[in-house]
Amino acid sequence: MAETAGAANGLSSVPGPDAAGPGGSEWEYGGRQLRVRVADERDVTALARLRRQWLEERAGRPVADPGFEEAFAAWWRVEQPRRAFWIAEAGSERAGFTPIGSINLLETVQMPRPGSRGARTGQLGNAFVLRAFTEAGVARALLTAVVAHSRDRGHRRLMLAPTAGSASFYRRAGFRPAGEGLLVLDPRG
Repeated sequence: MAETAGAANGLSSVPGPDAAGPGGSEWEYGGRQLRVRVADERDVTALARLRRQWLEERAGRPVADPGFEEAFAAWWRVEQPRRAFWIAEAGSERAGFTPIGSINLLETVQMPRPGSRGARTGQLGNAFVLRAFTEAGVARALLTAVVAHSRDRGHRRLMLAPTAGSASFYRRAGFRPAGEGLLVLDPRG
């Protein structure tokens, strides 16, 4: 199912594993085992550390913020009931896995109106992959898991506000412009 949906949504043109379900996927790259899976409360500390590492990698220097991990955990507690989170990891069962990327999906339900019930919409957010894994198909695997989840949840549309550097990736995956600075995808194909 994910392969067909991926092809229909253009995901087959983006490097990465051939299939991923809503829960994730596993593949090898450069002799390393990579996987994408649904994140849960046990991953909050690792996700905060990954977010810091990614930002510092982009900034080219450490970012002093001693309260960041606590602020991230508080944000997680507020957002977790209405967001789904995925984490990408590299490693092995024997040696353990290290976080290398993440993405989340905010679900909104439109207010019902007479003659129509509220449709569900997904909004992609906070997608990031460490630089060493940008060519490993991690972004594609994360996005494929989100699209499969969105389809399973019956979302009418999947939206995001991409950065200038990520817009072409999402366009190759089938997203199309929907106003200034916003891209959408019908996850149903």
